Amino acid sequence: MTSCARVLAAALGAGVLIPGVAVATPAAAAAAPAVSCTSAKAGLADKLKTDITAALKNRKGTVAVGLYDRATDTTCTLRATSAFDSASTVKVTVLAALLWDAKKRDRYLTSTETRLATAMITQSDNDATSKLWKQLGPTKIKGFLGAAEMTKTVPGEGQYWGLTQENVTDEQKLLRLVTAKNGVLSDNSRAYILKLMGQVVTSQRWGTPAGAPASVAVHVKNGWLQRATHGWRVHSLGTFSGAGHDYMLSVLTQDDSTMDYGVATIQDVARAVHKDLVPVTKGTKLYTPTSRPSEAFVAVPRG
Repeated sequence: MTSCARVLAAALGAGVLIPGVAVATPAAAAAAPAVSCTSAKAGLADKLKTDITAALKNRKGTVAVGLYDRATDTTCTLRATSAFDSASTVKVTVLAALLWDAKKRDRYLTSTETRLATAMITQSDNDATSKLWKQLGPTKIKGFLGAAEMTKTVPGEGQYWGLTQENVTDEQKLLRLVTAKNGVLSDNSRAYILKLMGQVVTSQRWGTPAGAPASVAVHVKNGWLQRATHGWRVHSLGTFSGAGHDYMLSVLTQDDSTMDYGVATIQDVARAVHKDLVPVTKGTKLYTPTSRPSEAFVAVPRG
C-alpha cells in the first residue's frame, strides 16, 4: 500500500474531515495565562488552581481548560475563550442538535438515525457524522447552537464539521445541558447522550477520565487531528457523577508534537482535578485510560 493510500485508509477511523494535512513543527506556544478557579467549598479553588497549574508546568503546547462541579459550585478556567478546531468533539454537538430538532418536531429518532448516532459517538465514525451533519444542515445546527447559547461556536464550512470552531466556555455549556434538566434537551435526550458517551470503545476511553475514582460514572468523547499549522489538536470532554459530585471537564489542546503528547497533557490535568474534587484513600481503584491510543485516525479528503 502506498503512503498516500495508507493515509486515506486511516481516514476511515475516528478523526475529522479537514481540507489538507501536512507534517510540520508545531508553533511555539505563547506564555500561558493563569488558571482561574472559584468555589463555594473553602480551600478548594486554591488547591485546584495550584494543582492544575503544576500539572501544566512543564508541558509544551497550548491548553484550554473548563471545569464545573455542581456539588461545590466550583469553576476553573484557562483560555476559556480561545478557539480550537473541534476535531471529533463536535460529534456531541451534532447528536444534541439531532435530538433537539427531533424534540421540536415531536418525533423519535429513526432506526437509521439511531444507528448513525451510536456509531458517531461510541466509535467516532466519520461517515456516520457526515451523514447526520448533512441531514441537519447549517440552519438546524445553528438553531441548536442558538438555543444552547453556544454563541462562540462556529460550524465548519460545508462538510468540514471537524473544523468547527469551539472553546471551553461553549463546551461546558453543552455538558451542563447534557447533565441537568433544562428546556433545550429533553430528559430522554440527555440520558441517551450520556448512555452513548458511557459506551465509547475501549481504545478511545482516554483523556479526561484518567484518574477518576471507581465511585463516579464516566462519560467521555475525544477528538484529535493533525494539520500543517499548530501540529496536533487533541481534545477530551468528560462528565462524571457520583461520590456526592456532579462535574464536567473540557480540555482542548493544540501545538502538540504528537497525539500521545496531547493525551498525556490532558490526563495530567484530569488526574489533578479528580484527586482534588473526590479525595480517595490509599488502595482506591482509579480509572485507567487506554494505555496507548491509536494515532491512525485523521481524515484527509482532497479538495
